[in-house]
Amino acid sequence: MELTKQNERLSYLVEAFKQDSGDYRDLETPAETEGKRRLLRSLMNVRPPRSAPAAMVEVQDAYLQARARERGVVTLDEIPMLATLGSRRRHADRLSLWQGDITRLALDAIVNAANSQMLGCFVPMHSCIDNCIHSYAGIQLRAACNRQMQRLRAQYGPDYEQPTAVPMLTDGYNLPAKKVIHIVGPIVADRLTPELELQLCQCYSRTLELCREAGLRTVAFCCISTGVFRFPNERAAEIAVQTVSDWLDRNPDGMDRVVFNVFGDRDLRLYRALLMEN
Repeated sequence: MELTKQNERLSYLVEAFKQDSGDYRDLETPAETEGKRRLLRSLMNVRPPRSAPAAMVEVQDAYLQARARERGVVTLDEIPMLATLGSRRRHADRLSLWQGDITRLALDAIVNAANSQMLGCFVPMHSCIDNCIHSYAGIQLRAACNRQMQRLRAQYGPDYEQPTAVPMLTDGYNLPAKKVIHIVGPIVADRLTPELELQLCQCYSRTLELCREAGLRTVAFCCISTGVFRFPNERAAEIAVQTVSDWLDRNPDGMDRVVFNVFGDRDLRLYRALLMEN
């Protein structure tokens, strides 16, 4: 029954988003489910932040929440603390390492590696974390980011872009996580510098400060600034672990759990070497 409902929702949403787009209303709709899913995500990715018919949003929400259940929601109870794995490093009872898709995590907050426009990735089906988070949260997330950016532009001018290491908080909408913290990491253009290292450190410390201010007790960090931002993975992992550990030293009651979320095997090895040291 649920599968039938999902197929009906998917078919409805593809046609609704096509009509809503204007430019893509004449696109041929694939017959198979996976093709429809890809088309729907692509239409969501390119859609500008504007209002949408209430009926379309209602069906989208039902569809994305069911997709989250299909993909498997991961709760904090399923993510072991480092202490239970034998690590003796400080704060091992509040730190975790988890490999997988951050959009599956049911925590107070997950961290999104955003760009300075703060509107998500507009490239259809792009594999970046910004695209994935916006795709599974729904179109409300881009609209919420846009509202905040419009307020900031009214204050600081029409050319305002979000600075590096300044976090922005939104709801998670259809994600299992309650909130999303969007942050722009430093971009390594030519070589790594002390200033870039400091900015990455600030990404972690300021995100934790925001969590404390907002009453968020559990958070998952992605590997900020690695990948297309070209921050060396090994140094990024060292800064992440050191900064979070130092912040917990200064704020012993600040967080219940901090999860280092990795996707690739290389980052898993790097973080495991840092976190499982005895």
